[in-house]
Amino acid sequence: MALMPQAELDVTARLVRNLLEEQLPRLPDLPLELVANGWDNVMYRLGEEWAVRLPRREAAAQLILHEQQYLPEYARRSPVPLPIPIHLGRPSVDFPWPWSVTPWLKGLPAVLVSQESRNAAAADLATFLLAIHVPATPGAPVNPVRGVPLAARSDAVMDRLRDSSRYPEAGRLRRLWSEACAAPLWDGPGLWLHGDLHPANVLVRPDGRLAAVVDFGDLGAGDPAVDLAVAWLMFDGGARHRFMAAFGTAVDAATWARARGWAVVLATAMVSFSDDNPGMAGIGRFGVEQLLSERCSPNRAGA
Repeated sequence: MALMPQAELDVTARLVRNLLEEQLPRLPDLPLELVANGWDNVMYRLGEEWAVRLPRREAAAQLILHEQQYLPEYARRSPVPLPIPIHLGRPSVDFPWPWSVTPWLKGLPAVLVSQESRNAAAADLATFLLAIHVPATPGAPVNPVRGVPLAARSDAVMDRLRDSSRYPEAGRLRRLWSEACAAPLWDGPGLWLHGDLHPANVLVRPDGRLAAVVDFGDLGAGDPAVDLAVAWLMFDGGARHRFMAAFGTAVDAATWARARGWAVVLATAMVSFSDDNPGMAGIGRFGVEQLLSERCSPNRAGA
């Protein structure tokens, strides 16, 4: 069984309560509810208005610092609310890493709604990405596994595709991967990226409109194609074409080709390492199905 990365520390409600009492003693004694326990971070809801976000392993601690430093800049451009840290938690005797208190953002994770509701967010999500995909500031972090040249992820992808029980159509996925790797490299400036855009990190309203985008731990500067992979992770064929068309000439054919490759990277990672997380595994399987369902290369919007 292939599982998510193991937590290096049990982030209990008691631990979170101790951190809050130590560093925010004037905060009312609000209810705490565990709402997410992902690959990198744990999220507790604090009362009705706040959330507490804490790393569950050392590798994620730097990601929290990136959110604290750079997310306000993203929020100034975003057309929808983002989880801007309002308290920058410090390490303590009991918890060795930074942590944050953020606003609790309203909306349902797109992974929990119908496909029709997900599809309704296509134009809004394109608008969000057009707003944040601007040249990054000098010295911006570069994520070593997101927004980099696809060749840097080839060994990992090919290793996953050796598992024929998980990927009975591995041959087709290898061909898709090879085509994506053959696309021209990103030759523009590093753009600000979300880095981990998929339906669990997109919040929608009951009518399907985009409500918020969360979990910016993988933010950094690089190739915007990694974010555009959400076209296959979130939308079916018709909505995917609407999403792509919304970018117009802002995204060229080579970038869409690399985005398809990033969809292979992310979908196979979710399928291969989420046996203990049905929601994430389901996103990965959906992405693989969408990649395999296409009869032609989506090198241009509406193709």
